[in-house]
Amino acid sequence: MRGFILFAILVIAYAHSTTATLVIKGPDKPVLENDEVTLECLLSDSELNTSQVHFEKFSKYMNKWYRLEEEPIYHRCIPGVLLKREVSQLLLSIHSIHSYFHQGLYRCVADNATAPDNSSQPLAITINYMRELSVYDVSSSSRKFIKENLLVTLGDDVEVECSTTASEAPQYFWQKYGEDWIVPSSKLRLKNVRMEDGGDYTCMAEHPTLSSLKRSSTISITVLTATNSRLNQAWYDSTNLVLMTSVAGAVLLVLILSITVFLVRRTKQAKNTKGPIDDHSQKKPIYTASVESLASTSGDKQPLV
Repeated sequence: MRGFILFAILVIAYAHSTTATLVIKGPDKPVLENDEVTLECLLSDSELNTSQVHFEKFSKYMNKWYRLEEEPIYHRCIPGVLLKREVSQLLLSIHSIHSYFHQGLYRCVADNATAPDNSSQPLAITINYMRELSVYDVSSSSRKFIKENLLVTLGDDVEVECSTTASEAPQYFWQKYGEDWIVPSSKLRLKNVRMEDGGDYTCMAEHPTLSSLKRSSTISITVLTATNSRLNQAWYDSTNLVLMTSVAGAVLLVLILSITVFLVRRTKQAKNTKGPIDDHSQKKPIYTASVESLASTSGDKQPLV
């Protein structure tokens, strides 16, 4: 019995020694969006070679692993991928890596192996990113995007907010140009705005774990008196009225031109249709006149005595 157990252990050890051990290696530093990343599939000493090994990526939407190959059909699922086979390793290069397409789990898999260890341990690729900042005026119930400049009325309350999307929730800060104060928040509130509150304000967003990943956006706040505010609002309303009138006039002109073209075409079609009938009707009186002349001629003849 002991001999049988020893023999089984030797057989299992020999089987493991002849089975390739697959190892997948990735980047050794944090991955930022648009970086170039290379994954390596390494083989231990074995009869296997890279032609018998392939990469797989796990799809969280399909909830399954799918194969990555050089055929174009695979590039539709994960674009920007380049495979390169060498003697003892298989390389997967990703140009301009993107969180939507490339983030997730990867592994190496042997084609003809059926043992439980025919694949490597999954490697998780986490992509760090932060999109551009957007600043909004949230003083009222409506949320208005601020491109560069915000006009406010003297004495009003103002509230602006900046936001972005990132791999991790960022930290926000507000600062006014020429001032030494910092507001550690995504929102900036100004109560009872004064003339000296006007100026340039910058919102900064920093990644919580990667200090090198940050974004900023600057807006200019202009404070107007009540009179200037009304004039500015009147100019804004008149500009909108002119634009709306111009658009309505252009639409009306296009409509008139379309109707005119339609009527002209209909008139031409009507003339072409009635042409042969008119010719025929013009010939009819000639025929009638000839008949009447014959009748009158026959009526004038006197009988022979």
